[in-house]
Amino acid sequence: MSVELQELARAVRQAHHRQHRALDSRLAAAGTTPAQWDGLRAIGRAPGASARALAAETFQSEQAFGTLAGRLAAQGLIDRRPGRNRSVEHHLTPAGEKLLATGRQIVDEVLAELFAPLPEDDRAALLALLLRLS
Repeated sequence: MSVELQELARAVRQAHHRQHRALDSRLAAAGTTPAQWDGLRAIGRAPGASARALAAETFQSEQAFGTLAGRLAAQGLIDRRPGRNRSVEHHLTPAGEKLLATGRQIVDEVLAELFAPLPEDDRAALLALLLRLS
């Protein structure tokens, strides 16, 4: 059986779109967006990281991450501090840590719903296949 690659790509995109829509509405109720939560998640995983490293972690350009970080700082969710050389370090504030934890619970619930139709073995196989592509 031959798989039509455009159909496969569309199915991947459709699953991503469904996930994004669900995350968008559920995270909005907590006062954040998927992009903002992903920024908080990246900073939480690597406190003190530079904008360059965080941009790569969140699949954004440095300019886009800088704009996002500016919004997060204005909301009191992160601190930006001078780092080595001319870099800027990013750290979560207590409010950012709280929103990260709230968002983590929401994201876990959304993903559990999204992947519920797949048994654990299928999830592991899907993960292995997607990692092979990257």
